[in-house]
Amino acid sequence: MAKAGTKDRFSTATRLRLLGEQTAERVYRSQTKRQARRSRLTGRAALLALVLCSLVVALAYPMRQYVSQRAEIDDLRRQQAEHRADVEKLRDEKARWQDDAYAQQRIRDRLHYVMPGETGFTVIDPAAAKSRRADQGAVARPWYSNVWHGIDKADRAGD
Repeated sequence: MAKAGTKDRFSTATRLRLLGEQTAERVYRSQTKRQARRSRLTGRAALLALVLCSLVVALAYPMRQYVSQRAEIDDLRRQQAEHRADVEKLRDEKARWQDDAYAQQRIRDRLHYVMPGETGFTVIDPAAAKSRRADQGAVARPWYSNVWHGIDKADRAGD
């Protein structure tokens, strides 16, 4: 029997069977190790993903508010600079109106005043004078013709 066990031990079929069992055992062990590693890694990754998602959700609204407030602040600063420039222009104009010569010149230009001894005159545009003469014929027409004529005239002016 000792010889039979030794013979059995070294037979090809026995060797292949032992080799197959050892290989199957190694594969099984490596798969369980991989599964153990994967399950730990997946759990950690899921936790990390959950924490990151929570942070993103928690910070999204405050960040949006911060950005919109910064944009509003920039807009208000721009408006403030524009208003300051307007105030400066108005101060300059007020200072000019304090000067009597400037005020007198502006009054003469706007109201067509003339100083004693000067001769004032007004230049009339010839085209405007012709159109006024043409409108004098409107008195002889009925009112609805005048309305229609006014609409036609307004349409031509828009072209």
